[in-house]
Amino acid sequence: MDIRALNRATLERQHLVRRSTLSALEMVEHLAGLQAQTPHTWYTGLWNRIEGFRAEEAAHLLEQRQVVRIALQRSTIHLVTADDCLAMRPLLEPPTGRMTRSTFGKRVAGVDLTELEAVGRALVEERPMTFAELGRALAEHWPSADPHALGQHVRWLVPLVQVPPRGVWGKSGPIAHTSAESWIGREVEPMTPAELIRRYLAAFGPATVKDVQTWSGLTRLREVVATMDLKRHGDLYDLPDAPLPDPETPVPVRLMYDFDNLFLSHADRTRFITPKALEVSGAFVKANVMWRLILVDGFTAGDWTLDKGTLTIHQWEPFADDDLEAAIVEARKLLAFLAPGDEHEIVTTLGPSKA
Repeated sequence: MDIRALNRATLERQHLVRRSTLSALEMVEHLAGLQAQTPHTWYTGLWNRIEGFRAEEAAHLLEQRQVVRIALQRSTIHLVTADDCLAMRPLLEPPTGRMTRSTFGKRVAGVDLTELEAVGRALVEERPMTFAELGRALAEHWPSADPHALGQHVRWLVPLVQVPPRGVWGKSGPIAHTSAESWIGREVEPMTPAELIRRYLAAFGPATVKDVQTWSGLTRLREVVATMDLKRHGDLYDLPDAPLPDPETPVPVRLMYDFDNLFLSHADRTRFITPKALEVSGAFVKANVMWRLILVDGFTAGDWTLDKGTLTIHQWEPFADDDLEAAIVEARKLLAFLAPGDEHEIVTTLGPSKA
């Protein structure tokens, strides 16, 4: 399969060729989660994919504990359904454990981790806590250990969800945590590696084993894939009945949110990321920010920034007239969603937003 065929296949599964009639809950489940370490920008990810999306619908799901924000794939915060949280967390725990032991292990030398897990769980289940609060409380039990390292070990040992109002549209709140089990209040059968791979392929395929491992943070998945009934395209694996649209399928201009998993879930990202994007990406890395990318014909062509009611379209190279007009139309719709009470202005400029 060539790059364009991969591009269209994945965009189709991501519901970016056309907006979907799925509910917000159904979309979060289909995508196997949205990366959501920022409190609110992931709402734009759902807006890009769901026809008539209302932020209040997703906010209500958070408040009703039907979706949660928790460290999962790659040990980063993801928005997932409550069931996926409980099913995925045992499987996706190892990367968090490796990172925690490597970064903080020496700073909790001598601490019994079984006891730490029990004490940490009891503390956050008594009341949701920020990591600063949790660290101070744990230091009362282990005064010689580093409080921050103690809290980070609890993050690994106990599945911690961020509780509302954090992440709720139009609201703010402390980054407070409690255990997933106490917050959701039920048990779910853990997901198997094969089930996780199928979920990934349904949203991100076709893909290589390295792609799946990049998305999940897991290793040694090749031996799992070898046992599965999957379709093959060279090194690429896919579900037997997965859609493969015509590579020439038209794709509308999309203004993507920062940290959209579309750009973070493959080892080889050339199905979306152009050489020009790689050329300008260094400025974003130096600025320690993640860009909001613009897709034109399904590929990265620019980025966008927002300052109150002003949205700026940064063309890395001049867009074709029709594409620029389409980007402006999409920007107006996005502004109506993001800043309904502000006066709106669209600005277009040449060059990336970070130079």
